Amino acid sequence: MKRLMGLDVGDRTIGVAVSDPLMITAQGVKTIRRKNYNKDLEEIKSIINLYEVSKIIVGLPKRLDGTIGIQSEKVMKFADRLKLDLDLPIEYQDERFTTSLSEKILINADVKRKKRKMVIDKLAAVQILTTYIDKNRRENG
Repeated sequence: MKRLMGLDVGDRTIGVAVSDPLMITAQGVKTIRRKNYNKDLEEIKSIINLYEVSKIIVGLPKRLDGTIGIQSEKVMKFADRLKLDLDLPIEYQDERFTTSLSEKILINADVKRKKRKMVIDKLAAVQILTTYIDKNRRENG
């Protein structure tokens, strides 16, 4: 069975999550420290092959009013390149509040600040993918 991949794309890191084979839950896989596009692509490809990913869900960091800003444009440019290089469908998921929600979850779990910085993007990718999975489940009954 194929899986979904969730990406939280930032300027310095990319949080990565994958669904289970039944596409019910999302698990954090890793946080990629960005070097350059080709290195980022290599790491993403290796995860795609390992987990047999069939679709990528990219978090879109819209502004609070729902409009597209500079960061959204950067993410969309990155996703467009991925689409060309990977030949996989890519969809966007509104990611407003995922990082702040992830931060609250980690604080409530009493995770120290240094450790939070290491896992927050991966957890944000889990939130993005979970939201997408839940939304599709509701829409498709």
